Amino acid sequence: MAEGQSPTPNGISMQPGERSTPPIITVVGATATGKSDLALDLAGRLGGEIINTDSMQFYRGMDIGTAKLPVEERRGIAHHLIDVLDVTEEANVQDFQARARTAIADIRGRGLRPILVGGSGLYVRAAVDHMEFPGTDPEVRARLEAEAARDRWGLHRKLRELDPKAAAKITVNDQRRIARALEVIELTGRPFSAQLPDYQEIEPTIHIGLSMDRPVLHQRIATRVELMWDQGWVDEVRCLLDAGLAEGKTASRAIGYAQIQRHLTGELTAAEAKEETAIRTRQFARRQDTWFRRDPRINWIDGSAADAEQNLMHALDLLAES
Repeated sequence: MAEGQSPTPNGISMQPGERSTPPIITVVGATATGKSDLALDLAGRLGGEIINTDSMQFYRGMDIGTAKLPVEERRGIAHHLIDVLDVTEEANVQDFQARARTAIADIRGRGLRPILVGGSGLYVRAAVDHMEFPGTDPEVRARLEAEAARDRWGLHRKLRELDPKAAAKITVNDQRRIARALEVIELTGRPFSAQLPDYQEIEPTIHIGLSMDRPVLHQRIATRVELMWDQGWVDEVRCLLDAGLAEGKTASRAIGYAQIQRHLTGELTAAEAKEETAIRTRQFARRQDTWFRRDPRINWIDGSAADAEQNLMHALDLLAES
């Protein structure tokens, strides 16, 4: 450490009154809006490395259906927190938080810029905001998840009684989050909504969001689903089933993967599986947009023109102004 510098709580040295390192960058938004391309462009221009915040890209072998960039398309830029779980494991935001912050410190330590990219809003916030996550009790969780499977409406009403704020943000169809919210309430005696505090970052961060006109996004989603099938998505699912996909609580329910499993059992035709995948993806994109729109810190870029250079120039302007 140079003379006159002092460490921050994160171990980053700075001159008194000065910002020692440029802010973290997050690139967020709904699926299929072009986040990966923008993050790569920013990393190449600014000397950065990418930290994945898409919870489905944590899984080894889930490549085509998660739009995971092949290594040869990553332009030699290091990507962190991709392929860190087997499909039989359950993604855990508390574990992710620790891994993400370790990755941020590692990238900083090598003089590079951490760029977080993905559409899993809670994971983005876990990485960059002051957030604490209560532990879990497998027996309590299993009991509540079983109850949610039997009567999600009844369990949602219970959540509404105990924590109206959380119930307003969790749809009745999101059985896992209903169960998790009630688990936290039971274990801590505190509202689940208390676990999502105001937007307070652990260190300076610039948030960039990509948006698209809905008709443009819907067409991109439809095209992407067809392309993924052409690329061998069904065969990917077959291989993952051999690796235990059906037993995975998180991975097996991923959009597209669930529909292809039903196709392979004869429950859905190929056309029906594709259509249901596109519909579920559109619904998911709306939920993502709703989540991110609540965050007042996000600087939005309209990517409807799908012009990568234009998006990059706009993002660089935003960074220059911050």
